[in-house]
Amino acid sequence: MASVHSLEHDETFHPVIGPVAEAEALYVRQLRLPERMRTCEEGFVLWDVGLGAAANVLTVLRACREIRGSLRIVSFDQTLDPLEFALAHRMELGYFGEYETAVAALLRDRSIAFDNDRQHVSWEVQVDDFAELLHRPEAEGLPKPHGILFDAFSPATNAAMWTQPLFARIYELLDPNRPCALPTYSRSTMLRVSLLLAGFFVGVGHATGEKEETTIAANSMSLIAEPLDRKWLERARRSTSAEPLWTPVYRQAAMSENTWTKLKRHAQFGGDPAAAELK
Repeated sequence: MASVHSLEHDETFHPVIGPVAEAEALYVRQLRLPERMRTCEEGFVLWDVGLGAAANVLTVLRACREIRGSLRIVSFDQTLDPLEFALAHRMELGYFGEYETAVAALLRDRSIAFDNDRQHVSWEVQVDDFAELLHRPEAEGLPKPHGILFDAFSPATNAAMWTQPLFARIYELLDPNRPCALPTYSRSTMLRVSLLLAGFFVGVGHATGEKEETTIAANSMSLIAEPLDRKWLERARRSTSAEPLWTPVYRQAAMSENTWTKLKRHAQFGGDPAAAELK
């Protein structure tokens, strides 16, 4: 299976198992999208953070097309260059199929609506710096998601997308009465601590490709199949790379005393969730 490689970040999109298999394992199955869409009485909303070459969204569309209802997708990326490149090489990539026209329209108009078999889809793309966008007033107007496909480049090359303040802002923008889950390919202790301190419940995610496990976070424990436990908490305490990134500068550091104090009070480990929030 062919994949797209970013020369700027020196990273390959969806390596090892290819884009479709990774999207199915990491997002479609882990978010239980078909099941949740069938029982959703309102329009289902997805944030697609890191549109890239659109493999994640197109895999979701293909997997959920027979489910009646509406699906709203908001994609975010700083550039549409990877998507333009992928569309131009759609034959080699092999996952565009019947969505070539929709992608071409999205590139042209930045927003499209179409019927995806039994499902009505509206799909828009925000070409912007996601980390900066979330801290601007217009972020309050973004639709509240039921799921977030989080697929940013790694923190070593894109630290701004993995800071604790970013995840705290994502959590802040969620509707507390709308269960929402955020899976991502990383299993790093630093990431998991960041998500917990932001307010999320956090669990072990599905294996994908060369990764034996990934990470899933949610604002409702009902969406976490395998929550991190106190054994993980003790391992995190001993880790040399557990302190969150507080600024968009990549580094590795052991957990600070302040972080440890807040983390062990999290409701997931038997504490008070309000006490776990870093002010």
